[in-house]
Amino acid sequence: MSQPITKSALSETQRRLVELLQTVRFGRIERLHVRDGQPTFDPAPRVVRKLKMGHENGPRPETTLQDFGLKHQTIEMLQAIADLGDGEVLSIEVQHGLPFAVEIEFKETSTGAQSHA
Repeated sequence: MSQPITKSALSETQRRLVELLQTVRFGRIERLHVRDGQPTFDPAPRVVRKLKMGHENGPRPETTLQDFGLKHQTIEMLQAIADLGDGEVLSIEVQHGLPFAVEIEFKETSTGAQSHA
């Protein structure tokens, strides 16, 4: 995947994931299936929102924009998903509508190479 720098350069499912991150704002996305390096929403991932008392909990303002530049964290997450190929992202921790940490399960093979689960 060449690293897109704007929302409009993303595939439909990548845009959907970015918009989901922005809507969640704080929390996590779990069990996101990946096919051919693209996030899929069938089956739907589990979404857990964390509400911070006394803070803004609504979607990020960029959610309503047609296009904007992507933050480095988002590009890095999308690259990790693309590198996965086929598999599952166990969890994406979301802070301020951006990916903070991503957990991807992989299996060690008998040859010492890593194989994504």
